[in-house]
Amino acid sequence: MSARIFFMDGTYTLMRIPLDLYGVFLQPILRVLIPQTQSLHLDRNSTLGGPLEGISPDYQHGFMNVSVTHLECSIVCHTSWARAVFEPIIQSLPPQKAKTISSCTEPYIVLSVISTELDAANRVLELTSPLAAAGIPIFFITSFYSDFIVAPARERPNVIDALNERGFELFDDKASFFGSRKNSLSNPQQRQMQLRLLGASRRKTPPPFSNEYLQSGTFDLLRKRGITPYVAPDLEVIACSARDAAAFVDAYARITCVVGREIYPAAIDRENWIERVETKFYLAIVSLLLSQPRFASVTLARDDPPSLLLDKNLLHLFGNSAVGDMDAILIPIFLDLVSLPTEVTGIVCVVSGRLVQELKMKATSELSYLSTARAGVVMLPKQQAIKALEILRPLMEPQVQELDRKEKGWRRK
Repeated sequence: MSARIFFMDGTYTLMRIPLDLYGVFLQPILRVLIPQTQSLHLDRNSTLGGPLEGISPDYQHGFMNVSVTHLECSIVCHTSWARAVFEPIIQSLPPQKAKTISSCTEPYIVLSVISTELDAANRVLELTSPLAAAGIPIFFITSFYSDFIVAPARERPNVIDALNERGFELFDDKASFFGSRKNSLSNPQQRQMQLRLLGASRRKTPPPFSNEYLQSGTFDLLRKRGITPYVAPDLEVIACSARDAAAFVDAYARITCVVGREIYPAAIDRENWIERVETKFYLAIVSLLLSQPRFASVTLARDDPPSLLLDKNLLHLFGNSAVGDMDAILIPIFLDLVSLPTEVTGIVCVVSGRLVQELKMKATSELSYLSTARAGVVMLPKQQAIKALEILRPLMEPQVQELDRKEKGWRRK
């Protein structure tokens, strides 16, 4: 197996917004989602007085995800945008309300994973299980085109180490990282560079890796905390994407030159955000978020058109601006992880891995995943979702004898 694994530029902030404050944060969310507003300078007191990091010259985000479910609103955005746009709103709230906002103080990194040789079901096992086994807190987001792993920035050396220990070799190429199976790098200079990257950051004793051990510990934790999987009534999800508007802009520039008009490609403002995106699609996203959907996940990433997971009932908002298999219905299985410590993540990775193992899934469209700030979601076709619940529920239901032992132990204390 070979895969492109590279770190997105910069650091990112992970936030959880309770649904009762969703309306308060809707305008800031849209402000970040449509980043060209920072160039207008309408407010002299605005914290967006200069260019912010995390976007390209044509105002495209390196990475951003906004996910809304019936449990929470979760946001992953560049740290500079979190500080400039969201922090002032949080600080303006009454103290009791501000405490309900979960904004991770430590920065996160985002890894983009692209593989043509692994199906979606097995990528989660191949790439995230080693990180979870190494004790690295991770979130996993799958989009229409790519997979993204979100991990604490302090864990970057250990991410490199864990992937190396599990069969990948990473090398530097203009600040990007690419991974492949061991022995794929025949160039000694590349090997030396990789060793320098690992350097003193390597763990002295890598943790033993076992899918069985990892699964056993995870399901034991879920069982003890009373976390059980469930589906939301009548909720069906579709995965889709925007059309690539950039191709149409370039085509228009060439056509206007051919017909003899005094217009050249340079005449189109390439730094104008509105000229580089599918405006219909973005208007539909705004309408989608205004409706406070039961389920929606919007992912913006460098080099990819915007990607969506959304409630099928809201698909009509996008008309013909969205592309994808609109008949491929997915049923989300939810895990409410609010009772777990923030550092305990990778749950979706383990649960998905168990389903891959039990259901023997291979098709690329069979399984999708989403880790939000305090919840996990696994998405499957309807028949497989039914089977998945039958598999997962016995693994997470507390046993009566176990509860009795706990109660006796608490009484002794």
